[in-house]
Amino acid sequence: MERLIFLFLSLVSFSFAELRVVVTYPWIGELVREVGADRVELYVIAKGTEDPHFVIPKPSHIAKLRSADLLVIQGAQLEAGFLPPLLLQSNNPKIQPGSEGFLDLSSFVRLIEKPEVISRAMGDVHPEGNPHYNLDPHNMPVLARAVKERLCQLDGEGCTLYEGRLKDFLGRWEERLKSWDKGFSALKGVKVVAYHSLFNYLLKRYGIVLLETLEPLPGIPPTRDHIQRLINLKGVRSILLGVYNEERTARFVAGRIGARVVVLPHDVGSIPEVKDLFSLYDELLRRLKGD
Repeated sequence: MERLIFLFLSLVSFSFAELRVVVTYPWIGELVREVGADRVELYVIAKGTEDPHFVIPKPSHIAKLRSADLLVIQGAQLEAGFLPPLLLQSNNPKIQPGSEGFLDLSSFVRLIEKPEVISRAMGDVHPEGNPHYNLDPHNMPVLARAVKERLCQLDGEGCTLYEGRLKDFLGRWEERLKSWDKGFSALKGVKVVAYHSLFNYLLKRYGIVLLETLEPLPGIPPTRDHIQRLINLKGVRSILLGVYNEERTARFVAGRIGARVVVLPHDVGSIPEVKDLFSLYDELLRRLKGD
């Protein structure tokens, strides 16, 4: 009976969008869609295939932000290169930082790799910590709850629907999480090299050992001296790339140390197989296992 009521409320919400929501990345959009359904009108700024650090601002983004009721961001300064000018030009006081219509999801999770000091010699580090926390599946339930809470604050009449959809999402997520935990845990102790610190939350969660990055420092392209050091590494199973990283350096190093190059999805839509949050982790597991 409870599920029937939830389905009825979902149908009632069809075509009656009450909130205009802008999000910065596709995975956030999927989370909002899971909770808000058709009661929210959704706009996603970045494409899944883009480097999340370097999204190109467009006039169309400003137009959507100007009329938005809620802006949801990944935070931890990941959007620092493109969002501030968009927000400024939107001239929309409802979605400015500190307002009820601004939701920074990074404030709901524990960020790793927060530097104690910052200097230019450290490369392009994020002072608040590694911002790629969405690649730990255990973070998703708390983020979904945060989205539900904010939707309820802004649209009290829809709160029953949002609560029902959150419960349904969490049930499906927890079930799949058991399967992901089992699959990823089988990779514990496997040694890898990554282009960037993009997958560190996933590797840390499941005990996969990150020996080095192809970048000598965050945001700094591989150098000849650094590559020379990498080809002395032993026991590396895989070199991990994001979909937007250049592959030539990785393939050179992989050929010298007997590793394989694995391109991993980082967001919904980054590769054709990843159409939602669930298939994102399915594909991460499949590719890391080498199926």
